[in-house]
Amino acid sequence: MSLLNEMLEDSELEAQIESLTLIPGSGGKFEVTVNGQLIFSKKGLGRHAEPGEVYRLVKAKA
Repeated sequence: MSLLNEMLEDSELEAQIESLTLIPGSGGKFEVTVNGQLIFSKKGLGRHAEPGEVYRLVKAKA
């Protein structure tokens, strides 16, 4: 399941999301911010996100 699908299937979280912007990067960069705060950085951690990891981090900040 994609990250977007995980978030949109959660009706409580969907109601809290005012906007969602995907910004293409280069070099395999994948970062997620919530309200201006970086909550996941593939480059910073040196690894891909585990299944459900980013969703849980977003949910915790909502």
